[in-house]
Amino acid sequence: METQGKLRASIAYVERTDKQPFYYANAHEKDYVPLDPAEMTVTDARGEETSLDREGFILVSHKSAIADLTNMDAVQAQHPAEIEALLKKHTGADHVNVVPRGILRFSEKSGKAGSSDNSHPARFAHVDMSKESAANARTGGAPESKAIARSAQFNVWRVLSGTPVDVPLALCEWPSVAPQDLIEAEAIFDPPGGAPGFSFNSYVVARNPQHCWRWFSNMTPDEAIIFKSSDSDESHAPCTPHVAFDNPLAGPDAPPRISLEVRATCYWFT
Repeated sequence: METQGKLRASIAYVERTDKQPFYYANAHEKDYVPLDPAEMTVTDARGEETSLDREGFILVSHKSAIADLTNMDAVQAQHPAEIEALLKKHTGADHVNVVPRGILRFSEKSGKAGSSDNSHPARFAHVDMSKESAANARTGGAPESKAIARSAQFNVWRVLSGTPVDVPLALCEWPSVAPQDLIEAEAIFDPPGGAPGFSFNSYVVARNPQHCWRWFSNMTPDEAIIFKSSDSDESHAPCTPHVAFDNPLAGPDAPPRISLEVRATCYWFT
């Protein structure tokens, strides 16, 4: 049942067991992620004020100069400068180190999920990196001559397909998350073609009825969600649990989701 601004949707939580979960970027048939789904209220945050420091996410207007954001050569060449400027504007950071390679993801209905590296929607609630992994990843990304006062990692996520999105992104407000809700897991990156892989620790999310899930309806390619993966300043929201979910408002004719995600680390100097 849906009401104005709210919907009910299944959130794919992860069951807590004696075995550490692990998952692959591509070979999901090898995953050990025992799901514990729960129907939750997901509230539309469009038009409401959220912050990166409290809830951990915001919606911003951002029109790219790139005509086709599915052109990954153009994204890698031109988009990092756009993301750097966007994050400096909304975080006040002194320096931004953008990962040049964007991530395109497709809903299953498109027939393209799994067609390229890491292109499945993230179907279980998670945080991209654990506290320790994030701290290690932030090291070395700023000029050596600068003394770092704070560093944080952010994702910039946008929809490239039309509305309503069939598999949108839900984000959990940090104040509703208890530390014990985060279960350490291993994220394994297995690039196609036999390239060397790597892994690091992340979090998957256990069920908690207190969680406050939000989404942004009717997103266009000229908007982006900025959400946080880590923060060295513990007075701010440290991360944002998030998950792809099936939108009950999207009928069978809804266009399949195409989304672009870019990751970056922000630094503030003393």
